[in-house]
Amino acid sequence: MRLRLAAVSAASLLALTAATGVAAAQPATGSAAPSAVVLSVTQGEYGATVTKAATLSCAPVVRGTHPDPKAACAALAATTGDFDALVATPDPNRFCPMHYDPVTAAVDGVWQGERVAWKRTFSNACVMAATLNGSPVFAF
Repeated sequence: MRLRLAAVSAASLLALTAATGVAAAQPATGSAAPSAVVLSVTQGEYGATVTKAATLSCAPVVRGTHPDPKAACAALAATTGDFDALVATPDPNRFCPMHYDPVTAAVDGVWQGERVAWKRTFSNACVMAATLNGSPVFAF
């Protein structure tokens, strides 16, 4: 199952980079550097089942299958490459059930010309939503 997830992610990334014209031979720098990622949420102990995924290109052109690519690109740009900055202290007014049903949020691709891979596992979907605290990146 993990191999299938890896194959799906790799195929999505290849399709995204081909569609956005990301050059693999030589990383660019500065504001013209390519930024294209595959965002995914997987379900299960080992992230075995992809429950949702979206492509996102932020440079050179903002586009992708993400429903709000401009907001997602702005949120990712605000992290300045530190994707752990997406994770905030959970909203204290939001209550989540205390059951273990793990979900993993992941970013995989190229950000400002550099290869990136990030993932974070949460105890359940409610905890993920509360911890990402309204971030538009995984709102798809």
